[in-house]
Amino acid sequence: MSKPVVTRFAPSPTGYLHIGGARTALFNWLYARGRGGKFLLRIEDTDRERSTPEATAAILQGMAWLGLNHDGDVISQFERADRHAEVAHQLLAEGKAYKCFATQDEIAAFREQAKADGKSTLYQSPWRDAAQETYPDAPYVVRIKAPREGETIIRDEVQGDVTIKNTQLDDMILLRSDGTPVYMLAVVVDDYDMGVTHVIRGDDHLNNAARQMMIYSAMGWDLPIYAHIPLIHGSDGKKLSKRHGALGAQEYQVMGYPAAGMRNYLARLGWSHGDDEFFTDAQAQDWFNLDGIGKSPARFDTKKLENLCGQHIAISEDAALRQELTSYLEAAGETALSDTKSTKLEEAMFCLKDRAKTFPELLQKAEFVLADRPIQPDEKAAKALTNVSDGILNELTPHLQNVSWTRDDLEEALNAFATAHETKFGKLAAPLRAALAGRAVTPSVFDMMMVLGKDESLARISDAAD
Repeated sequence: MSKPVVTRFAPSPTGYLHIGGARTALFNWLYARGRGGKFLLRIEDTDRERSTPEATAAILQGMAWLGLNHDGDVISQFERADRHAEVAHQLLAEGKAYKCFATQDEIAAFREQAKADGKSTLYQSPWRDAAQETYPDAPYVVRIKAPREGETIIRDEVQGDVTIKNTQLDDMILLRSDGTPVYMLAVVVDDYDMGVTHVIRGDDHLNNAARQMMIYSAMGWDLPIYAHIPLIHGSDGKKLSKRHGALGAQEYQVMGYPAAGMRNYLARLGWSHGDDEFFTDAQAQDWFNLDGIGKSPARFDTKKLENLCGQHIAISEDAALRQELTSYLEAAGETALSDTKSTKLEEAMFCLKDRAKTFPELLQKAEFVLADRPIQPDEKAAKALTNVSDGILNELTPHLQNVSWTRDDLEEALNAFATAHETKFGKLAAPLRAALAGRAVTPSVFDMMMVLGKDESLARISDAAD
């Protein structure tokens, strides 16, 4: 019987949740969730100088926005230092690691000489097989005994088999001279103790795998399944950087992209399922596998992101959109909507969510709901309010007083009014848009009138006519 799947996301808390990190977290989340497994979160905070609580909070907020819920408590790598050191001491006791008393000057001299002789500059410590009685009373590091012959094969689900000659592996340090464990040791011990079955991470960690495998081998532990995914590049094919735009996941929340659209786009960034571009979370969890991840770097394309986000906004439940809009306004530092306005906004969603790619676009369309009387028309809308159109609006008001306020009856009444004035409804629509919304581009006039209701609609038309 195969083990249940356990994946993990293990960011370093030195800044925000990078968009590349967000995709790594998503891939791990999808793989675990699609197989009824566990998705764990570990904060790799061993670099005490650069790790900050603020960065940890930013990572957690970014993941919460993306909806990447993890199982169990957040693990702090730093707090497990004693356990990491315990493994190093076990390897030392079993003769699979050794104390190295070499000084920095001695190591530098070794490398200089090796360079002059045209040999490998990988440090080969004279203390590897030294007898204990020769040990000086001096500071030392603990090094693992790397294999000196043969080769190490990283069997990777994305990259295929990657072969590294063991002559390229050094006797990696496990414990520093102050007794603190190094990152490479901590990662392996944490993954083993957390029961991680699949290590899905960026391919910048591929070379680390060969070195980390030495620890698994020395401890007699089963290797996890590795999947090293290519990095994300900008539209110009170069490594993603600030010049390509936003890099932090939360920046995309502040710009008003819906989380479902972001998940869909990030899943498609480097992974594919046939020709499917648009899909739901349930489909992504069902379809996601390691075979579908490409070997080449993916290119970030804002237009594709916007297109998918628009499709997700269009199919979202109105109540869910209302909730996410509230979170967006808070994240963007905008004024919160009153309960009345928020409720009205939800009622209007049916005519707002089509063709809005971001929340700012949706809110722009919702201006007729959010504005208060008297409506101030913008420059374009004001041009539709002339003496002639004002007269038409004045004349229209009594016609609407007696209309049953249904969409069909409104449509019939307004079309009949336009016909009576030997004009097309389009000519009537422009001043009505200006009166109802103060904008030239709005949802349908009939939709706006249905959302605003009879009294408010007539009051706005009357204001504009006056």
